Amino acid sequence: MATQAPTRRTRPQRPGEGSGDAWRVIVVNDDHNTFQGVAFALASVLPSTSYERGMELANRIHDTGQAIVWSGHQEAAELYWNQLKGHGLTMAPLEKG
Repeated sequence: MATQAPTRRTRPQRPGEGSGDAWRVIVVNDDHNTFQGVAFALASVLPSTSYERGMELANRIHDTGQAIVWSGHQEAAELYWNQLKGHGLTMAPLEKG
């Protein structure tokens, strides 16, 4: 009598999960944006990002030269990238992770 291998159940993936489907939005340090301006732009554009979280990211950008501020599906990444650029932030090219 042949036995069947159990079927493997996988959970559905959320945006940005999985192998290489996340696009990374990266802000680069510059000499013309203030910490407050960066924090405001991030809080204004990125979902679920408070001004306080924006300040944390601004500090990381300053300390390390850049920071991934959001990752997920390509269309949303392009939108956020363009909106942050419109706020005057210095942006690295979008990266597929």
